[in-house]
Amino acid sequence: MNSDTGAEFKLPKMRMVRQRFDSSPAVDVLAEIDREWSRIKDHLDLSPGSTVAIGVGSRGISNLGVVVRAVATRLKEAGYDPFVTPAMGSHGGATAEGQTEVLRLRGITEERVGVPVRATMDVTPMGEVNGIPLFLDRLAHEADGIVLINRIKPHTNFIGPTESGLIKMMAIGLGNQIGAEHYHRLSVVRSQYEIISSAGKALLERSPVLFGVCLLENQAHETAQVKMALSHEIESIESQLLKTARAWLPTLPVGEIDLLIIDEMGKDISGEGIDPCVVGRDVCAYGAERPWPKITRIFVRDLTDGSEGSALGIGQADFTTQRLVDKMDFQVTLVNCLTACCPESGKIPLTFPTDQEAIAAALRTLRPYDLEDIRIVHIKNTLELKTIMVSEGCLDLLETKNNPMVGKDDMVLEFDGAGNLISLIDRVKG
Repeated sequence: MNSDTGAEFKLPKMRMVRQRFDSSPAVDVLAEIDREWSRIKDHLDLSPGSTVAIGVGSRGISNLGVVVRAVATRLKEAGYDPFVTPAMGSHGGATAEGQTEVLRLRGITEERVGVPVRATMDVTPMGEVNGIPLFLDRLAHEADGIVLINRIKPHTNFIGPTESGLIKMMAIGLGNQIGAEHYHRLSVVRSQYEIISSAGKALLERSPVLFGVCLLENQAHETAQVKMALSHEIESIESQLLKTARAWLPTLPVGEIDLLIIDEMGKDISGEGIDPCVVGRDVCAYGAERPWPKITRIFVRDLTDGSEGSALGIGQADFTTQRLVDKMDFQVTLVNCLTACCPESGKIPLTFPTDQEAIAAALRTLRPYDLEDIRIVHIKNTLELKTIMVSEGCLDLLETKNNPMVGKDDMVLEFDGAGNLISLIDRVKG
C-alpha cells in the first residue's frame, strides 16, 4: 500500500501504448473543394458584385487557412465581393479587435486569404422561435449572402442529431457575445440542444445563407472529408457527417482510471479546454451526463499557447501547476466562463509548484492501491490520443476497439531536477 507524499513517493511501472485508429486517410483539400464547388455553384442566386460574409470560427482546424482562401477565391471568380467575419461568440475577449487577432493566429488575414477581414460585436435582432430570441452578427446581416466554414464534431456539452458544426455556428458563433451569453444562460433551464438547434435552424431560414463548408478530421487531425451543403441541405448533411465524426472520436482505451495526467489543455484543443467527450466529465450545470470513462482524479500540467490565456475548462481538473495558472489571462477566462454561463469551468484546482508535488498529492486522494493495480494514464492532451502511457494496472483492462499496441519495455514517469515531469510521449508520438 502506498501512502507516501514526499519526494520519495513511489510510482508504478508504465508502458507506452499506441492506438491504431481505423479511419479515412487525408484528402487533397483543394481537389475536394473544386469538386464540391462544381456541384453547388450553379445553385447560388446572387447578382454580380454581391457581398458575401464568410463566417470563420476560433477553433484550431487543420487546413483552415487553405479552405478559407480557396472558398474566397471561388466566390471572387464567380463575381461576388467576399469578406471574412469572425463567427466565434465571445472568444477573443468578446471584442472585435480580439476576434480579429484570434483569426490572425489561425492564419486568417487579408494578405493570406485574399479578402478583407471585418469584425464587429454588434448584432441585429432576428425575432424569436419557441420563445428563443434570435441574434445575427450585423456585418453578416448586412451582406447579400453568408457562407459558413466549420469542422463537424461531437459537442462538449450536449448530445443531439447535430452538435458542433454549422448550425451551432449560426446560433452561437454569429450571435456574438449577446447571443452566446443568452443561449448559455437559457441552457440552465432548457435543453441546450433544443436552444441551439432551434435558433440555428431558424436563423438559416431567415438569413441569406448560401452554403456551408463542412470539414471532418481523422484521429491524426488531418482533413479527411470536405463537403459543401447548400442552405437547405445543411441540417441533413451535418447530421450524417456527425455520425462519422462521432465514430472517429479518439477515446481513452481504459474505462476506469485512478489518475489521468494531461500534459496540456487549451481552447485550441477543445472548446472546454479538456474535452468532456474524452474524460467523461462536464462541470457545467447543463452539461451532458456521460457514464464513461470513470476517472477519479485529473491532473493538468500546462496551458497551450494557442489558448491565448483562456483556461476555460480547468474546473474539470482536480490538480494543476502554478506554471499553468501563471499563463492564464483571467479576464479572457472570466468572459468565456460568464458567457458560457458556467463559472464552474473556471474554478482553479489545487495548485502546486511542481508536477511531482501535484502527483504526490493526487495519490493521497485515491482508493487504497498497490503499485501493481493502480490505474494511471498519461496523455499529451484530449485531442492527441494515438500514443499514451499507462500503468501496468491498466494492461488487463485495455479495450481492444482501437487495436492498442503495447510497448514491451517497462518505463517510469521521469522528473527533471526541478521536480517537473519529463513527458516521454513527445519522444515517440507520431
